[in-house]
Amino acid sequence: MQPTMTERLYFDPDHTLAFDARVTHVVEHEGRPAVLLDRTSFYPTGGGQPNDTGRLGGAEVVDVVEEEEGRILHVLAGPKIAVGDEVACEVDADRRRDHMQQHTGQHILSAAFEHLFDAETRGFRMGVELSEIDVELEDPSDARIAEVESLANAVVFSDLPLRIHTVDREGAARLPLRKQSEREGILRIIEIDGFDWSPCGGTHARRTGEVGLIAVTSVERAKKMARVTFVCGGRALADYRRAHRTALETARVFSTGRDDAPPLVGRLVEENKALKRRVRELAEIASEVEGRRLFEGAESWEGFRLVVVRLDGRSADELRLLAHKVVAQGPVVVLLASDEGGVARLVFARSAGEALVTVDCGNLLRAACEAVNGRGGGKPDFAQGGGPNAAGIDAALAAAKAMVG
Repeated sequence: MQPTMTERLYFDPDHTLAFDARVTHVVEHEGRPAVLLDRTSFYPTGGGQPNDTGRLGGAEVVDVVEEEEGRILHVLAGPKIAVGDEVACEVDADRRRDHMQQHTGQHILSAAFEHLFDAETRGFRMGVELSEIDVELEDPSDARIAEVESLANAVVFSDLPLRIHTVDREGAARLPLRKQSEREGILRIIEIDGFDWSPCGGTHARRTGEVGLIAVTSVERAKKMARVTFVCGGRALADYRRAHRTALETARVFSTGRDDAPPLVGRLVEENKALKRRVRELAEIASEVEGRRLFEGAESWEGFRLVVVRLDGRSADELRLLAHKVVAQGPVVVLLASDEGGVARLVFARSAGEALVTVDCGNLLRAACEAVNGRGGGKPDFAQGGGPNAAGIDAALAAAKAMVG
């Protein structure tokens, strides 16, 4: 099939969303029917911007794809449409508005980075909820990001007009473009009055005020680049509502006002850290006492003692601490196990001594892990592991004890 030249209505600055078109070809795209039209306002995925959706006659448009040869495929879900049909088409207005806000907001934000810090944008991605730009900025401090955000929103609030210029490469060379385009032939240039000139084939607002608001939600540093995540317009409102709801719910927990909650949360965090330190101190003391008790009550073997005990509910960390406390008491082999929420935990250890040289805790553990359908590893004097079969813990301890003898 020869490429079909489709009139691209989505370049229309008047935002044509409802139009009539004629079906020129019917094809298949990834197992779904797709059609080519003589004219379309459905924007295909490209340039970091997702595709439009909507309706084409009685069918739902679920994807719009521009192929390498320039064909624009409208992928459908629903009734098939025949070649030659005249169809009434409608683009999803909410989705288009969202994409225009994010894309225009990206132009403004990227230009603000360049105006303030000569930081060039190297990449742009528009997601379903968030968008990202990759900026050449080594020090994206909070103060710098706030400065960029303030300038970008000053441009939005100034409600500046956007103009579209169609020029050849020679004409483009005479314009103060923020970035050069690699495209050959005719270029589409987006001008934000007195602020930015940039080549772009995406959909944009008519005035900066339509963007509504630009909010940076996070910044991730990577070498000399900064990945800036942002939201515009309706997404900024949705993000504010989520943040506001979270802040209010947190404040209710403390029975205080929204703006008074942060210092209370900070105080709680510090108190929690102090309590954790105290718990660790008490755990050390308790383990010391319990370790001595287990050692003194242990079964005596030739030249050492053997501790075999099951302590359900203990974590692997608790078993490790206790094992070290028992080993510190004298010549001993320690076989500890726990059923922690249905998962078997095993910790084996031994102290030094001539009578214990032949006891290899790693070998003991490998044999024991078979009974709990798990695995683990370690050295001759210490090993740990476990498995999902907590019902096999007693058999695991018995197998390890048998090998000690």
